[in-house]
Amino acid sequence: MLYTSTRDNSIKVTASQAIARGISEEGGLFVPCELPFFSLDKIKDMASQSYIGRAKTILCEFLDDFTEEELDYCVNGAYAEGKFSSKDIAPVVKINEKENILELWHGPTCAFKDMALQLLPYLMTVSAKKTADGKTIVILVATSGDTGKAALEGFKDVEHTKILVFYPENGVSPMQKLQMVTQEGENVAVCAIKGNFDDAQSAVKAIFTDEAIKEKLAQRNMMFSSANSINWGRLVPQIVYYFSAYCDLMNKGSIRAGDEINVVVPTGNFGNILACYYAKKMGLPVKKLICASNSNNVLTDFLHSGTYDKNRDFYTTTSPSMDILISSNLERLLYHVSGCDDKFVSKLMSELSSGGVYSVSDNILCEIQRSFAAGFAAEEDVRKTIKKYFDENGYLCDTHTAVALKVYEDYIRETGDDIVTVIDSTASPYKFSKSVLSAVNGFDSDSSDEFQTVEELHNKTGADIPAPLAKLKDKKIRFSNSCTRQDMADMVFGLLGI
Repeated sequence: MLYTSTRDNSIKVTASQAIARGISEEGGLFVPCELPFFSLDKIKDMASQSYIGRAKTILCEFLDDFTEEELDYCVNGAYAEGKFSSKDIAPVVKINEKENILELWHGPTCAFKDMALQLLPYLMTVSAKKTADGKTIVILVATSGDTGKAALEGFKDVEHTKILVFYPENGVSPMQKLQMVTQEGENVAVCAIKGNFDDAQSAVKAIFTDEAIKEKLAQRNMMFSSANSINWGRLVPQIVYYFSAYCDLMNKGSIRAGDEINVVVPTGNFGNILACYYAKKMGLPVKKLICASNSNNVLTDFLHSGTYDKNRDFYTTTSPSMDILISSNLERLLYHVSGCDDKFVSKLMSELSSGGVYSVSDNILCEIQRSFAAGFAAEEDVRKTIKKYFDENGYLCDTHTAVALKVYEDYIRETGDDIVTVIDSTASPYKFSKSVLSAVNGFDSDSSDEFQTVEELHNKTGADIPAPLAKLKDKKIRFSNSCTRQDMADMVFGLLGI
């Protein structure tokens, strides 16, 4: 299987090349030239496999320049026993006859990013051996909270790699920040940025495509790559858990093979829901992909109107991983629905960069709306939803999952489409303990001690505190760097010691 760029489809690279590079030279994102198709018989066969088996079945189709032994090394290493707190890796929790929550946060950093970022370092290591000519790979990451820690944990002390993470200094939860600034590892560094996630992400993309910066790294036998979902190696593992969830629903008797399901995804950068779109295109019986946004509802507006406009107020919310106004992975969807029109995609991305807005035709919007629905949840709705699901169902969810649950409720009320549905749960509620505790109590928590709040939430709900978060209490802070967006390139050189 070969991969091309969303902005230049004359480019053809292997999976290893796409993963090692992270982003195409001209700034486009790598996409598969074609997608494999999974018949119902193949999906039924997968139902009898473990999560590791399902992952190998899917990934071998996309990573066909990996040997069977290399793929075994990657997948077995990523999902080895003990790395995830659930033996199912990504368990499906049944709330009622139609509603099922896909818990994606049982990994070492308690967020859904672990599902891919436990695997990516293995994929990167194998890819680098094939394509990087002995270079040290510098993983450059912008994070809205969860990707940073998951990437740091995945890449810590991995040979021939260095990882630098930038996060908005006032745009992550206290627990997310603590996870990053206490990170262990000799090859890691973390820096706050004075701005929001979009500032960090835009600066990272600019650094990636700056020829002078790349040349300076090359002189020291280094090259950039990414652990954000702009890297195909980050995105492709996420396809697996949608197939796995469908198999689990079959095994539970909730659906029969071939039954359609709906999927609800809280998303900011559009990668998680795009992975489900790929699964649908590969044959997974998904009827509707429901895109759930918080108050930063740029995606909701686009999916309703066909106009993407980032020129709007930016809100710092209690679901910070979705506080994003530039959704990078939407570029991949636009490439596919436009008939692989790279010049069209380049034009839209240029308009977004220069003026912050672009529009698609009615035909393209109609094609998108065949697969996607969208909605958003305001802050007060998030609080009410957390409390409602705990009081009525005994289920404690985090703020991002609450966004998805609220949007799902609105979707059913508006459409009546209440078939069996999977709702992504993307983080442990303890990563946002103050917001969740305030919601469950029905009044604002006045505690300023993060671990006191965690304990109060545990006492109130009885929900287990994830061990990786409990262990943070006594860890030493290692990183206190801060910079502006304009100074990020200099900070990169400083953190690399060049």
